[in-house]
Amino acid sequence: MIRKKIGDIIIEKGLITSAQLAEALKEQEKSGLKVGQILVTNGLITEDQLMEAVSERLQIPKITLGSLVIDPVIVSLVPVEIARRYCLIPVFKIGKNLTIAMAEPLNIIAIDELKYLTKCDIKRVIASQSEISAAIDQYYSVADSMSGVIGDYSSGQIVADDSDPFSAADRDTPVVKLVNLIITQAVKDHASDIHIEPDENQLRIRYRVNGVMKEEAAPPKTLQSEIISRIKVASNMDVSEKRLPQDGRLYMKIDGFDIDLRISTLPTIHGEKVVIRILDRRILNIGMEQLGFSPEILEKWTDLIRKKEGLILITGPTSSGKTTTLYSVLQEINSIEKNMITVEDPVEYSIPLVNQVQTNEKAGLTFAISLRHILRQNPDIIMIGEIRDAETAVMAVRSALTGHLVFSTLHTNDAPSSITRLIDMGIENYLVASSLKGVLAQRLLRTNCPHCQEEYQPHEIQLRIAGLTNSVENIKFMRSTGCNKCRMTGYIGQTAIYELVDIDDTMSEMIINGSSDLQRRNYAYTRGYHPLFQAGLEKVRTGMVCLEELLRVTSLNEKNASERPQGERVAINA
Repeated sequence: MIRKKIGDIIIEKGLITSAQLAEALKEQEKSGLKVGQILVTNGLITEDQLMEAVSERLQIPKITLGSLVIDPVIVSLVPVEIARRYCLIPVFKIGKNLTIAMAEPLNIIAIDELKYLTKCDIKRVIASQSEISAAIDQYYSVADSMSGVIGDYSSGQIVADDSDPFSAADRDTPVVKLVNLIITQAVKDHASDIHIEPDENQLRIRYRVNGVMKEEAAPPKTLQSEIISRIKVASNMDVSEKRLPQDGRLYMKIDGFDIDLRISTLPTIHGEKVVIRILDRRILNIGMEQLGFSPEILEKWTDLIRKKEGLILITGPTSSGKTTTLYSVLQEINSIEKNMITVEDPVEYSIPLVNQVQTNEKAGLTFAISLRHILRQNPDIIMIGEIRDAETAVMAVRSALTGHLVFSTLHTNDAPSSITRLIDMGIENYLVASSLKGVLAQRLLRTNCPHCQEEYQPHEIQLRIAGLTNSVENIKFMRSTGCNKCRMTGYIGQTAIYELVDIDDTMSEMIINGSSDLQRRNYAYTRGYHPLFQAGLEKVRTGMVCLEELLRVTSLNEKNASERPQGERVAINA
């Protein structure tokens, strides 16, 4: 029986027309690509539809890897380098028969190599290339990949060419591959930072994922100097300088996306520590609706950021998402009709229509000096990356009082205490009251993995700390137990919680009269203020976040504020 061609099968399924197939065949003559690949690339069919057609033509079953849980023992039968080279993964084994999911099931060389390695009879099933690649990343650890890259490599085999670390001659060397592997895996794990830390007897690799550090497989200690040298050269640092901290940047394309890497080195007693901050430009596509705002706060915040003048602050600790919120705000209010200028250290993302200035402490270009010159540039909106000192605070307030809308960040525990912080930095009460329009405080919470989520009952001590002992029956607590989808962590992604204090005439008068944090907070309660703990508790009620995560992130002060009796939440006469 003559088998139908892939193109004919796809036409019979009604997915494309004969004319579209003819165009794809013409393109095939020029590019040499397979017809199916061309149809997928041009968006005429999906990868899944192509796999169904291939399955029908070859009479080989199609499999969906996303619905499978593969035994790690089965995965270990095939080395990671073989899996990646031929784009395949073992799925199950019955007796001497090993079933392999393949993107190209007619690859006889791969099948013969698998037979030799596993001593099994190979049964083929078809899966899409993207599914297989995702499964390889999911089931093979960094240690497997690292072992495949290093092989029998020993220190001293490679002489680093510091003039061009990624030239064609040495792009495939183990050290370059190893650095690429460390960075690529971090991006795929959605890590925000990579920490390369020298110890006395090992080189430790740690990723910060969802705000929490986790250790990965470590390369040999003997490779320490070469790995760090490669990173420093690629980011235009001085390789010979090992006694002083350095900063640099590196750009890479990973899975088709441009990734900006910010590099920082720090000399330690066991060698230089390197921290790589991963800046994924896809963050610029996140709107404020996706950040986790409650409808009430989003409405107030949207009104606040559209004011004509004044100072608006975003506060929270390091890695609480302040930068993401700031950039979302700039995207929201960006317009050809406005002159927007930012001063940052460093500039993390480039935004069209926004004039971005990076500070340079060594050259004397500080936040305060930058602001002085920015005011001569006729700006409508100014964004200051961070108010770090009194001089910057004075310039921010002065800018807000002279008719500009100023956004900045501050390090305080909550929104109401930001007022006290500005006063402590030397700003007069009446200037704070006149310039400040609102303060947004935020934290990031890890969200439960939806694939392994289950209902549970928190420990009595956790309920007592959260003040929920009398309302347990009203809450359906959810947590995730850990699965392959979340790499056994129980968490996928993050969401933000917010508290907002907007400054009205009464609050301004209280600031001028020197009221305390407690008095200002109590007045804010009467105007709908909800502290961070209470905002997080709403996410616990929806099942998005587990109670333990909320207690990990929010402080006792925030919690206690949410438990204050209603009778205490009264307006305080200024």
